[in-house]
Formats: sequence, structure tokens, C-alpha cells
Amino acid sequence: MERKLSSSQYHSIINSTEMKIFNYLLAALFFFFAYVQYNDVDPGIYHNPSSLDAALWLLFYALIGIGFILLNFRRLPVWFFLVAVIACLTEMSLSGPGLWENLFGEEKFTMTQVSMSANDPRVELTREFFGALIALFAVLFQFWQNKRIKI
Repeated sequence: MERKLSSSQYHSIINSTEMKIFNYLLAALFFFFAYVQYNDVDPGIYHNPSSLDAALWLLFYALIGIGFILLNFRRLPVWFFLVAVIACLTEMSLSGPGLWENLFGEEKFTMTQVSMSANDPRVELTREFFGALIALFAVLFQFWQNKRIKI
């Protein structure tokens, strides 16, 4: 027999201590993602690294982390979700061709290549695609929570 939660029980899960702890853990994870963006400007790893690209990823991951913390105290504005979803989908559309080439191209699929080069950008584009996908799921989870928060 399937147990259904009442509306008040459902809302209490969203506002529970466990969910707040989970939000803090997700915030820490996204702050870690932001922190590791510092190596994206290392010319020993990347061909013509972009400081702007690394800074934008750092900012984006940090904002998602901040969003998880803020959800423990208040609702987030709808524009936050719109901007975040558009940013995720834009990055996925820009890096998607690299993932496609990595999956179905002549070269063997890889995400662990040590050096990213202009001759073979598949690895970095694949990683960026999955980074944007993880961020999209996080933002959708935040939106789901945001709709259910009791203020």
C-alpha cells in the first residue's frame, strides 16, 4: 500500500532541518565547483585559456551555492531561476556539439584526457556540457523547493 503525504506533511519536509542541512551540503558542493575553476586559466592544461570563461563559471557555480543557502531562509525571485535556466541551456547548446562529437565522432569517447587542445576540444566541451546539466538539475531542484517554502 502506497503512503501519501498530506499537504502539511509535504510542506514540513521542505522546511525541515534535514532539507536545510541538505541545502547546505549542496551549497558546499557548488562552492567547491566554483573553487576548482581556478585551474581553467592554466596554460599547461588548456590551450589559450579564457579568464572570462573561468570567471563566469566560478560566478555561476557560486550563485547556485548562494541560492541553496538563501532557500533556507526565504524564497528566491523568479528572475533568478529564469536567468539560471537560460544560462544552463545556453551553455548546453554551445558545448553540445563537442559532446556529440565525443560520443559519435571518429575518435574514442573520453572525458579524462589530461590536456585540452584547440585540435581536440571535445573533452572540455563534454565536461562543460555535463557541468551545465548538473547546474540545470540544481536550479530545477531549487525552483521546486522555492514553490513549496512556507514563509
